Amino acid sequence: MPLIDLSLLRQALGPMASRFDVDALDSCTSTNALLLERANQAAPAGTVLVSDRQTAGRGRRGRSWNSSPEDSLTFSLLWRWPASPARLAGLSLAVGLALARGLEALGFAEVGLKWPNDLYLSGHRGEAKLGGILVELAADRRGIQVVIGIGLNLRAPAPEQLEQPAAGLAQLGPLPERHLLLATLLTHLMATLDAFEPQGFAPLQPEWQRRHIWQGRPVRLLEEGQVLAEGRCLGADAEGSLLLETRAGIQRFLAGDVSLRAQ
Repeated sequence: MPLIDLSLLRQALGPMASRFDVDALDSCTSTNALLLERANQAAPAGTVLVSDRQTAGRGRRGRSWNSSPEDSLTFSLLWRWPASPARLAGLSLAVGLALARGLEALGFAEVGLKWPNDLYLSGHRGEAKLGGILVELAADRRGIQVVIGIGLNLRAPAPEQLEQPAAGLAQLGPLPERHLLLATLLTHLMATLDAFEPQGFAPLQPEWQRRHIWQGRPVRLLEEGQVLAEGRCLGADAEGSLLLETRAGIQRFLAGDVSLRAQ
């Protein structure tokens, strides 16, 4: 039986329950892949897949993101976008902000953001990745199908499984009850999407900047393992593009297939 009980989740969601259609699974290959299939079969906006275990989960740039029961929370949300896909710039940053807001509402203050799609442990405990976001798009006659995948570490993965330092939410304090955690994240996510829809990322950008862990720090930008640019990180602009202060001046980069690293 899945760890998420749908009746308990509906209670935790309260008045927001009507905005979601949640399916809880013991295991699947990838919540994003499965939800994209359901979107093609006319699943409604607000459909959520939450799985205790992923066997072929995907992160950004094709990296694997597998989840295991108890140690992580993995889910995907279907959202429909009626406008041009160009106006979706900055969506992964907005999603990160929504998750940080939700975790802060649960008492976790030391959650920072890293461009373009990572949640980080920040503060006196150091810096390590808490979770990631994968946004995937598909078009049909109804507009753009947006599948937002979330992977959150509740407990830190084993170091040998990782390319970079990672942390778990349990390092910041007692873990919330699982249904309350998921309901809080979904509620803040939907509220942020409601704000994003009419105006995009621009109104959310100042708060994202305040939570950005590498603001003003020297960084390098990598593309396929090669250094694309180096400079001082100025965060994101109103469209969600990365701004770097380099020797050639301030340069702007889209997310694409680039990765940001500290120097």
